[in-house]
Amino acid sequence: MSPASTLESLFWILASFLAGSLPLSLWLGKYVLGVDIRDFGDGNPGAANVWRAAGRYWGLSAVLLDSLKGAIPVGLAHLWRGVDLWPLVLIALAPVLGHAYSPFLGFKGGKALAVSFGIWAGLTVWLGPSVLGVIMAFWLALLTVEGWAVLLGMLSFLGFWIFYNPESTLMAVCIGNLLILAWKHRLELRNPPALRSWVKVWEQKN
Repeated sequence: MSPASTLESLFWILASFLAGSLPLSLWLGKYVLGVDIRDFGDGNPGAANVWRAAGRYWGLSAVLLDSLKGAIPVGLAHLWRGVDLWPLVLIALAPVLGHAYSPFLGFKGGKALAVSFGIWAGLTVWLGPSVLGVIMAFWLALLTVEGWAVLLGMLSFLGFWIFYNPESTLMAVCIGNLLILAWKHRLELRNPPALRSWVKVWEQKN
């Protein structure tokens, strides 16, 4: 790798981390809605608590904002500048780490699920976020503990890439993404996974 490409990769890594670290959901709550979203739900400064604080419309707006934090820098680096291989792995994981450990919040942050959808949009345009969305919807509909739904969802997503396109860059990003999300959900993972009531009713009827 030439010095110029090394400097460019470092630029995109730092830019991606900075973009991910912007607490947009928190600012949306504070400056637009007039609430501290950390007073709701699990106390995290992420899109889910905007949803809890202000409903579906603002919640979806926050999800979009947090997704764009990952999609824009990763997409620009990969699709516009053509950055690939191991530099792209670091660039793709940087927004997730920035959201999870934001310097704007004393290196604390959210659980980084929405921004994860964003990085996969930056990497694969529509395929990654579409598949991840279907998989996450399935597990979240099946299990009551979000942490287990996210963990099993990411493991299923990894399985998808193993069979569909076991390319080293995508595999490394997926594994890194999985590990970060598992760590951010570690407290929930202490609880055993449990099926939702509709699944139990369905099992009883069948």
